[in-house]
Amino acid sequence: MTIVKSAFSRQSSRLSSLFAASAIARPCSSPSANLDSSAASSSPPSYSSTFFFRRFASSMAARNSYDSILTSLSKPGGGEFGKYYSLPSLNDQRIDRLPYSIRILLESAIRNCDEFQVTGKDVEKILDWENTATKQVEIPFKPARVLLQDFTGVPAVVDLACMRDAMNKLKSDPKKINPLVPVDLVIDHSVQVDVARSENAVQANMELEFQRNKERFGFLKWGSNAFQNMLVVPPGSGIVHQVNLEYLARVVFNNNGLLYPDSVVGTDSHTTMVDGLGVAGWGVGGIEAEAAMLGQPMSMVLPGVVGFKLAGKLQNGVTATDLVLTVTQILRKHGVVGKFVEFYGEGLRELSLADRATIANMSPEYGATMGFFPVDSATLDYLKLTGRSDDTVAMIESYLRANKMFVDYNEPQAERVYSSYLELNLEEVEPCLSGPKRPHDRVPLKEMKSDWLSCLDNKVGFKGFAVPKESQSKVADFSFQGTPAQVKHGDVVIAAITSCTNTSNPSVMLGAALVAKKACEFGLEVKPWIKTSLAPGSGVAKQYLEKSDLQKYLNQLGFNIVGYGCTTCIGNSGDLDEALSAAISENDIVAAAVLSGNRNFEGRVNPYTRANYLASPPLVVAYALAGTVNIDFEKEPIGISKDGKEVYLRDIWPSSEEVANVVKSSVLPDMFISTYEAITKGNSMWNQLSDSSSTLYSWDSQSTYIHEPPYFKDMTMSPPGPKPVKDAYCLLNFGDSITTDHISPAGNIHKDSPAAKYLLDRGVNRKEFNSYGSRRGNDEIMARGTFANIRLVNKLLQGEVGPKTVHIPSGEKLSVFDAATRYKSDGQGTIILAGAEYGSGSSRDWAAKGPMLLGVKAVIAKSFERIHRSNLAGMGIIPLCFKAGEDAETLGLTGHERFTINLPSNVSDIKPGQYITVTTDTGKSFECIVRFDTEVELAYYNHGGILPYVIRNLISANH
Repeated sequence: MTIVKSAFSRQSSRLSSLFAASAIARPCSSPSANLDSSAASSSPPSYSSTFFFRRFASSMAARNSYDSILTSLSKPGGGEFGKYYSLPSLNDQRIDRLPYSIRILLESAIRNCDEFQVTGKDVEKILDWENTATKQVEIPFKPARVLLQDFTGVPAVVDLACMRDAMNKLKSDPKKINPLVPVDLVIDHSVQVDVARSENAVQANMELEFQRNKERFGFLKWGSNAFQNMLVVPPGSGIVHQVNLEYLARVVFNNNGLLYPDSVVGTDSHTTMVDGLGVAGWGVGGIEAEAAMLGQPMSMVLPGVVGFKLAGKLQNGVTATDLVLTVTQILRKHGVVGKFVEFYGEGLRELSLADRATIANMSPEYGATMGFFPVDSATLDYLKLTGRSDDTVAMIESYLRANKMFVDYNEPQAERVYSSYLELNLEEVEPCLSGPKRPHDRVPLKEMKSDWLSCLDNKVGFKGFAVPKESQSKVADFSFQGTPAQVKHGDVVIAAITSCTNTSNPSVMLGAALVAKKACEFGLEVKPWIKTSLAPGSGVAKQYLEKSDLQKYLNQLGFNIVGYGCTTCIGNSGDLDEALSAAISENDIVAAAVLSGNRNFEGRVNPYTRANYLASPPLVVAYALAGTVNIDFEKEPIGISKDGKEVYLRDIWPSSEEVANVVKSSVLPDMFISTYEAITKGNSMWNQLSDSSSTLYSWDSQSTYIHEPPYFKDMTMSPPGPKPVKDAYCLLNFGDSITTDHISPAGNIHKDSPAAKYLLDRGVNRKEFNSYGSRRGNDEIMARGTFANIRLVNKLLQGEVGPKTVHIPSGEKLSVFDAATRYKSDGQGTIILAGAEYGSGSSRDWAAKGPMLLGVKAVIAKSFERIHRSNLAGMGIIPLCFKAGEDAETLGLTGHERFTINLPSNVSDIKPGQYITVTTDTGKSFECIVRFDTEVELAYYNHGGILPYVIRNLISANH
């Protein structure tokens, strides 16, 4: 019998008066309210979380089974920081062998152990991780906070507003719908780059964004007042992940005297950026986040942890982007879907916090739940750099050291156990890009030209365009603003230093600026039709670029700051010159985009760039200058100087020492403090938006941005239970790597799409279509935008590319929406067939909501990306996996069959991971694995989704 068991058996009789204050304190509802008492004015707000166990007071005393290990943390100079649940007090030697990331899960389970939602058995599962991680053990997890960004925040607030209406109609108090877990909502207002090469680009783009999105922003402003415990960061402040890293992250919470590690789930897959700061965070769908906000513990399978050891030091001139693209390729090859990756080793001494954040940010691209860097001295230095107070940093260090969550490289390192091990010598990393269609298809810079030429030759695929030999040298003439111009295969038409992955990293940003400076000194220029832009992740980047006196050189080459939010990486590159677009389209030119983002899936960046490469900001500038990806930088000049001499990339590439010196002299704490002090003030356009004090939202039936979704239509208090899937048609038949961008694009609304027709029928001018992302608050548009990606490859179309399918009964070729509508009106269910990695990419909840609204009952795939599979379950769609070694092709399925899924009619007879039989009207049958991975997901399915489940539980608890 371990100490843990005795702690469990000796339940403290002391009621948790520690939480009483938080149960009655006024929750934070504005950016300036309730600042942490231990933090400086520039620190993020500390929320007084409503103690959710009050809902269960009738059945459970609000106490914790581990109160006996509640310990005071003393301040060095006297007094105490607060109390904490002490892991060392468990006296369990297994803790020393646990990965740091698992220790955070352990602390959360102990702190929330009420023997109701979290039990002592759950704690024991995590403590025994070394043995249980291989057994698909389910545990509950309660994150410290939830992070929403603009695009996913809008539908989350829509759903909350809709839930309030449902509560009201069901004769229950709608005010009960309030986030019980602190919520940070950052409006990073994805900027459509309409104005690029101009000094006033930021203001001009901002004004355009407010014109287009005034209704959406106003709705979020209403939400900031209507829902307690929710902080809203106004537009223009930065991209959500960088704001989280530089400002919102607490690392350690001090909530009314209770200390605990910061942890976060966010509605964007790149929430993982904060893992570089030692904050456990990962992306979930909006529906999962909403459940967490409302006090539901997240059910998750206790993950395996891949230990990734780093050694050595990056070579001169090699960037953090080169490193992350290398790491991405290694981890994709290793296979880390559903796992944590934890980085360790002496090499971490050589990686700045910004470098770590760059690696952590791309966790979705290498498939991991998170890429975690435990807190060490570099973390503390970054916290000080970004304006956190000395008292706050001292509290963070003291707590983490006391609770065995701090890495000190000056002390002997205890051996930790990992599920598997990888190692990389940083000295082996070389300059590289990734593309032309996937982030893990790394190409060494020295091989770029040969790889590009092979892509032209190869058959159509992830590494091929199948351009006939005789057409590869084709040149298309066009006129750019009255000047004759030409475009050919491989020509760069978009070069974007885009937000998120790299713009949080001063070394690559200032490195790009140094490249620009040297290029300008040689007299090199960028062709005027190349769409260049710079979108920092926060206003801090602007300050240090100006402090270094280098922004002017970026401006000279056309890399003006266009805004502080998602841009080219999410498809908001803006329109290319019309004549250029026509030349590309009419001559079938494979034009290129080079961007410093993290996603380059086909059709995502721009409709006219079929080749899209991820690269470091300095390389983005270099390729803009070269004007083509068809170049060998070692052997061919990047341009001709003003005095007629050939200039090579090596002539304008800064050394690591040059970059380090500029970073040291230009990136200062005051910049972070002043930037984030401005957040509490908002901006004039935001402050002028009208808001309402109404608890219930006044839905406008004419609105094309905010619409009441039908999730709770005809809802009853009794769960509907499993629904039979009988003789369903195949709506779509896919191959491998169908991403959430394919399923629910976030970019432009195509003029011939069902969504465009919907808008035109309502008098919306084509120029005012905006993007799918901006209209995520309207289910009518998002349902029509489901499977609307112009690069969709559906096997039912036999080689034709586009957002259409075959309506099987009639044989007609229709848009996916029209076909789905016809099936629904005829009372016929549908399923989807897919290959491996279905739903990879962004944690886009509409990629599950959309298919549900289209009437999709099940998805049968070779494998799923973690978040998307969970989202399908959360919307009541059955996720099924073919047996190992089987898929639609090996089983001879064409998609023209009718499918019956023999799932038990009683949910109690369905078990996570069980095999069920699928039969077809052609006589074929095959077994699939039911991918409801936890009992909680089965409960969601039984209720018809997470949201009805939460409402029924809330009403039951309140009666």
